[in-house]
Amino acid sequence: MKGLLIALISTIVIEFVALLLLGERRKRVLWSSVAVNIITNVPLNLYMLYVRHSAPDIIVGETLVVLAEMLWYYFFVRDLRQAAVYSILCNATSLIIGMLVTALNLQFAIF
Repeated sequence: MKGLLIALISTIVIEFVALLLLGERRKRVLWSSVAVNIITNVPLNLYMLYVRHSAPDIIVGETLVVLAEMLWYYFFVRDLRQAAVYSILCNATSLIIGMLVTALNLQFAIF
């Protein structure tokens, strides 16, 4: 469970910062990213941890998360293009950073 909490907190921080770097300053949008990540990150990571975690499962899971978060952001920004950019870039950033951290942890665990 500790790993799930670390993954959630890391995702929230990474995506919050990504939104700031994209120029988002509306508090409502920024704090909604925290809520949507709790809603999407926890089930995805539980599924990956306890049910399946193959590459196709990760792709399908991340795609569903991107679509869900895009709809969520659309509710707040009322611009589908902006909602898509937010969802795709935030999730890509957190996924890539998560994969890099995992790879580095595995590399250091070998030594």
